[in-house]
Formats: sequence, structure tokens, C-alpha cells
Amino acid sequence: MATHLAISLSPVPAYSSSSSLHFRSSLLPRWTIGMEKLKAFSSSALMGYNKRRTLICAVNQDAEKLFQKTVEVDRLIDMLREANANELQKLVVENVLAFNESFWIRLAARTDTCKSEDDKKDYEELALSVMSIVDRLVHKTKQKIESATDVLKEILRPVVDEEEEISWPPRDPEALSLMEKEIIQREQEGQLDEGFLAEVSAQLRQAKEDRDKPGLEAMLQKVLQLYASRVLSKRSYAKKGDEILKAEYFLETVIKAPEEEWNKLLINGMTVGKGDVSPEVFYAVIKKRIERTLIRTEGGSYQQRILTEYLKGIQSRAEEIVQVLQS
Repeated sequence: MATHLAISLSPVPAYSSSSSLHFRSSLLPRWTIGMEKLKAFSSSALMGYNKRRTLICAVNQDAEKLFQKTVEVDRLIDMLREANANELQKLVVENVLAFNESFWIRLAARTDTCKSEDDKKDYEELALSVMSIVDRLVHKTKQKIESATDVLKEILRPVVDEEEEISWPPRDPEALSLMEKEIIQREQEGQLDEGFLAEVSAQLRQAKEDRDKPGLEAMLQKVLQLYASRVLSKRSYAKKGDEILKAEYFLETVIKAPEEEWNKLLINGMTVGKGDVSPEVFYAVIKKRIERTLIRTEGGSYQQRILTEYLKGIQSRAEEIVQVLQS
């Protein structure tokens, strides 16, 4: 069934030419005034808008540049943290111009926001290492970089007489102190790297095989002991909040001490002697320190081996003393 829709259209009123003309003439002045006001408002508004847009764009660009710089600095810091000793030195050399005020401010900020003490100490050690390498670059730019053999000769100079003869223990009681100071200085300058440790280890191995230079063997062994003591002493685990952890503090005391004083310290520190740290607890903190060392050093490196052997040497000495005192 078809459906028809009826649409009713109202007639459009007719205007005479005279009434139409009158309408247009009366509207024209008001329209002109309105347009002038709108034009004036639009111009001022447009100028203000352009100024605000320029300012906002400038602020956004500055913020974006600052963000990009922060991202770049964070990327460099992460690379430095993951690098081993040799890679760290190379990275610092390649990015030496990046170590400006902004870098150190950002590194300090990341250090302050660390949630764990271990991470905080990692950042602090990183800062010291980078500063040492940068300082060495600045002061040695025009100087010849010494080889590992040259560095070792300078360290051994206080304990070697004018005729290049080796006497051990040294005749001069101050010789060991001078040698230790030289090691500390060279370590701060970043010169006791894998190349140096490899050189000392090779000469020590040769001296053991030759068996005719016991003085040289003892001297090189002392160099490695002083190095390990220096590096391990840079990180402390003896304090937890306001609490002093006795076993950790005791271990760090032994680490810092010359090997000749270990016996006395161990007897006075462990419960089998005159102390209050049981051998079992002492062995546990040594084991924990070895685990931390393995995590924080490059696997298979000379540094890792030397540091862990030093800690194992302390435990072996402690076990010998416990066995003697208990028997």
C-alpha cells in the first residue's frame, strides 16, 4: 500500500525593492562597526597567541633538549658501570669531554636515589675511578705512558738497592712503607690495571719456577698483597645503619693489616683465642666477601683471581690457627 507524504511549504513573504533597500541600509552601519571591532580584537588576540605559542615552543624545546641530555648522560653512566677496568679506561678516553658539571650532578643524583647500600657504593667507586682516569689524562697528556714493567720497577725501587740486588726483608725499615705509598699512588692513577697484574703474575710465576730468587718471589708476592689489601679496603660492609657488624669489621681489620700481623690479629679476634668472633661466623663473612668480589670483577681476570686468593689466604691462616689452638 502506497503511502503519500504531504509536505506543506509556507509561502515566503514578498519584500518590495524599497523595503529591502531600507533593511540593507540600516544593517550596513552596524555590520561595519562590528567587523571593525572584530578585526581589532582578532589582530590583538592573534599577536598574543603568537607570542604565547613562541614562548611555549621555546620552553618545550629547552625541556626536550634537557631531557635528551639527561638520557645521554644516563646512557654513558650505565655503560661505565657495566665496563671492566680496561673498558672503563677506554670509555673515559673516548668521552673525556662529556665529564662536565652536568655529568657529575647527574651521577650524584643517581647515587642519592639508590635503594641499596651496595649500589650506592658502586656509584661512589665509579665516580672515584672516573675522576682518577680523567685526572691522569689531564696530567699526562704530554707525557709518555709508562709500561707495566716500568710501573713495577718504580714500585720496587724502595726495596732494591743501588746495585739492583734484591734483599728480603728490606734492610731499610722504611722501604715497605715507601713501596706501599707508591702502590696507593699508582692505583689512584689507574695504572695498576690488568696489564700490570699480568706482568707481576708472570714474573712471580717465573721466580717460583727458577727457585733461585726467593727474595724476588717474596717481593712480588708482597706487591700483590698490598694491591689486594688496597682494593678490598675501598669497600666496607661493617656498618648496617647504626649497627657495627663485628665479624665484618674484624675481617676488614685483617684485610687492611700486613700479612705479618695476621696471626696476632686472628688469635686476638676469634673465640678460640681472646676474641668474640667464632671461626664459623668468620668463615661465613669471608665466603660472602668472596661472592661479592666474584660478582663485581670480570670473570677470569687477574684482578678477580688475586683478590679472591687474598681472601682465601686469610681463611687458610685462620684455619691453621684454629687447628693449632684447639689441639
